[in-house]
Order: sequence, then C-alpha cells, then structure tokens
Amino acid sequence: MKSNIFYGALAGVILLTSATLIAPPAQEYKIKEGFKIEFKSKDPSGVFKEAKGTVKFDADDLENSKFSLTFPVASISTGNGMMNKKAQIEEWFNSEKYPDIKYVSSKIDKSEDGYIVYGTLTIKGTSKEKKVPLKVAKTDGGLTFSGSFVVNRMDFKVGHASDAVPNNMNISFSLPVTKKQ
Repeated sequence: MKSNIFYGALAGVILLTSATLIAPPAQEYKIKEGFKIEFKSKDPSGVFKEAKGTVKFDADDLENSKFSLTFPVASISTGNGMMNKKAQIEEWFNSEKYPDIKYVSSKIDKSEDGYIVYGTLTIKGTSKEKKVPLKVAKTDGGLTFSGSFVVNRMDFKVGHASDAVPNNMNISFSLPVTKKQ
C-alpha cells in the first residue's frame, strides 16, 4: 500500500514537472528601430536616441513577462547642442558617474485599458518604484508597446528646483519590438 502511494506521488511530481518544462516561456523580443522615448515640459523637451534591453512578453503569461530597459543619458537630444551637454553635467544627470537610466519591471497586471507595469526606475543612482500604464498593439512581425507617465525630476535629484524647469516631466514612449530568433 505504501509503495502505491509513493509511486502515485512520484507520478504526480513527474507530471507537474514535465508540464512546467513543456509550457513555453514568455516570448523574448528585441527592440526595433523607430522607437520613441520622449520627455516634454514647458522647457526642456526632447528624446532619448538609444534604448536597449530585454523584453519578454506573453499576454497569457504575465507572471513570466518582464521588461529590463536601459536608456543611455548620452543619447539625450533636445534639439539644442548646449542643452544636450548641460544635461550630462553633475548637477543634472551626471552621465560620467551614472551613464544610464534604467527601468526593470517586477510585475505586470492586466488593466481596463491594457496593462500596468510595476517596476523600479533608476535615475542618477536613485531608485524609485514606478507604475507605467502600457498598451500593446500587434504589428507586422512583432508588437508595439506604448504609454505615458510623469516623472518628478526632483525625486531623482536631477537639477535643482527652479521656475525655469518644471519638476514634472511628461514621458511618452512607443517601443516596437520583434521576436528574437
């Protein structure tokens, strides 16, 4: 009798293990050309010209979906060369010490309008939890993730409080991706 229970339990463990191994993981994607990461305020406004990282996404497997993105500070483009250089200095982004802005997700939930990505945003050595609303559109050979949110630059010690530069920066993004081979 004990051996029947043992073999039954063993068969159950094997079945559960094999089901886990057979289930496909969230699809991994690479970022395509044509992405857009914009920041807007009264002044300054601009874009990040570089984005890199890992995107794993499956609408049916949000638990295993993940974003790990990096935006090099040196890729900031405001349309003004002097302003681009000023963004790199210690007072602002201090790109010499902190060359990248990073966002790493910890959880993705379905929402009424798409998804909510929970994660950690790291700017200038300061990390804060940040929820990012996300819309997903199927495109030819991939997906496009898009959304917008607000970042208070003072939370990350970027610059100093002034009337010339607003504290809140509006961030919008469109991130086309294609399946990794």
